[in-house]
Amino acid sequence: MNIALLGYGRMGQAIEKIAIDRGHTIVLKVDKDDNDYDITKADVAIDFSIPSVAFNNISNCLENGVPVVSGTTGWLKDYDKAIALCKEKNGAFIYASNFSLGVNIFFELNKNLAKMMSNLSQYNVTMEEIHHTKKLDAPSGTAITLAEGVIENNANYDAWKLDESAEKTIPIEAKRIADIPGTHTVNYQSEVDSITIEHIAHNRQGFALGAVVAAEWLVGKTGIFSMNDVLNIG
Repeated sequence: MNIALLGYGRMGQAIEKIAIDRGHTIVLKVDKDDNDYDITKADVAIDFSIPSVAFNNISNCLENGVPVVSGTTGWLKDYDKAIALCKEKNGAFIYASNFSLGVNIFFELNKNLAKMMSNLSQYNVTMEEIHHTKKLDAPSGTAITLAEGVIENNANYDAWKLDESAEKTIPIEAKRIADIPGTHTVNYQSEVDSITIEHIAHNRQGFALGAVVAAEWLVGKTGIFSMNDVLNIG
């Protein structure tokens, strides 16, 4: 399979290694300032770029009939436009805030716990995410997905806020510490006890592997998908 890497930072390099190990060929490596490339060389594209160019990368793929997997966060103001373009072009698209196979299982655990806690208003939910100092957006896309999972399944909450508490609002604390790939914690606390679930990434390999698995799965399909579709969960 011929793969285009849109974004060639640390994640792009990790994806390249895993893709080659799995027998694929990298036919394009596009840096953030490169707008002159032929995406039609690729069977599928994997976008781990930066928020300011992600939508253009995704649009270019969809306009040219190339399935695209995106893990870039911070661009979601344009997400609905990407979905509309995918439908218009009869394309194939997966966006995930986190491609780690373990994190996507964690997302489902989070939703199920939120459902179980919905009738227990004495528990207050807080979240914490920790990432490396080069991460540009806060809170992380993964933390936002976790918060949305609680909001959808627990009537006690209808919003989230960064570093701020308010009624019916989940506060998310974002920390930036060197060399931390990603840690996400969801905590339910009452006066008598606490319930905590946590996912700790030990390195970037899990994110990279999930992105390659998603790209392999997407080729030959049409539509808008999620990692739940790839993993057949949820």
